[in-house]
This record gives sequence, C-alpha cells and structure tokens, in this order.
Amino acid sequence: MGSALGITVKFFANFREAVGQEQVEVAAAMDVAALLDELVRRFGERMAKQLYESGSKKLCETVNVLVNGRGINLLSGLDTKLKDGDVVAIFPSVSGGG
Repeated sequence: MGSALGITVKFFANFREAVGQEQVEVAAAMDVAALLDELVRRFGERMAKQLYESGSKKLCETVNVLVNGRGINLLSGLDTKLKDGDVVAIFPSVSGGG
C-alpha cells in the first residue's frame, strides 16, 4: 500500500465559505498553478472569481497563498513546485482602513 500523502490545502475566510470546508486533500499537483486549476475544477466559478482577476490567470492582489508557511511571492509565485506532504494555505490579505 502506497502512503502517498498528497497536498493539503487549507482555506480561510471567504475561501472557506466558497468551498464549505476547512481543508481538502489534492492527490498531486506539480506546482501552485496546477493546484489552483484543480481547485477551480472541483469548486467551480465561485472559487475562480475569488482567486483570479477577471478573465485572467493572474492571482487577485487580495489573495495570499502560502506553501509550508512561506508566501509564494517569496518563492516562485504560481510556478512554485509542490510535493507530497506540502501544506498550502489560501486566504485573503488583511486589508486595513475602513
């Protein structure tokens, strides 16, 4: 029996509301872009709208993605490689003011 861990994706705030659960397991994804594609495939248009700027594959500025606690902006962005056992967190950036 294989012990493939897969990738754990944790959702926070509006992303948690969009998927209706705190976390999901994704069997495999080569990089962050592939992982996000899989999430959009699973959860549909609402997820796509929260992740990407309208009509593009560019992440919204209000979206933070961490791989094992490190922001992808400090890594390789959407090209950040993933491996079994990685934990990816997706959450909105905390905006000040109001």
